Amino acid sequence: MARDQINNKGHFEPQRSSQAGRFSLWASRLLSVLFWLLVWQVAALAVGQQFILPSPLETLQRLSELLFEADFWSTITHSLLHIACGFLSALVFGTLMAVAAYRLRLVRVLMAPVVATVKSVPVASFIILLLVWVHSTYLSVIVAHLLAFPIMYTNLLQGLEATDTQLLEMADVFQIRPLARVRSIYLSQVLPYFEAAASLALGFCWKAGIAAEVIAIPSRSIGEELYHAKVFLDTSSLFAWTIVIICMSVLVEKGFSYLIKRLVKRIEERP
Repeated sequence: MARDQINNKGHFEPQRSSQAGRFSLWASRLLSVLFWLLVWQVAALAVGQQFILPSPLETLQRLSELLFEADFWSTITHSLLHIACGFLSALVFGTLMAVAAYRLRLVRVLMAPVVATVKSVPVASFIILLLVWVHSTYLSVIVAHLLAFPIMYTNLLQGLEATDTQLLEMADVFQIRPLARVRSIYLSQVLPYFEAAASLALGFCWKAGIAAEVIAIPSRSIGEELYHAKVFLDTSSLFAWTIVIICMSVLVEKGFSYLIKRLVKRIEERP
């Protein structure tokens, strides 16, 4: 009986420890959020001017009002689709160009000044310049693409270059087919670089895309709502829309990461 108890303890203790660790992590995060909300509330009380710094409760009240407004969800969908188009096009184009640069040195040489320029030029300069050429409706798509492309291209190229050469030599010796080589070698080697690049690029896309909307003010967009809130000194709406942007950014990033992992798992499980 004592041995069974020892075995049972030895079997269940790691699980309990893991659950306790997760609970402790979530508790610490919750306490951190509550602390900064308290700081925010104290600062709002000290200022005493809602149009300068609204309290968390005032912001939450305005956010709850936005949720039931007719144009709220269509506005989010409009901005989300435009920024997603820019990100996905950068993902596809960045992947193709990274593979081409990995195989052909000429492509890498030609892409180097383009990537360096896009990385160096401020986002505001791109937005103002593109306003001369592009309608404001499509500006966030192009800006999101320009910001995400160098991140995807650079990280994927680094991942391809870091692929284990011994595994590639073994694949050559055993004459493994290209598709099987991609699934068994490149996929596992490049995936960490891809996930890191996608996570970083999504964050930049959201910030740059919304910034482009604020400057260009396309109709039915989050940027337009932020601009109107600023013009009319509606700081509660400004804070509420900022919270919406943060929540959407986190949800999109987590959802995309989940889909990528599921897709990779299905590809690896295929015979």
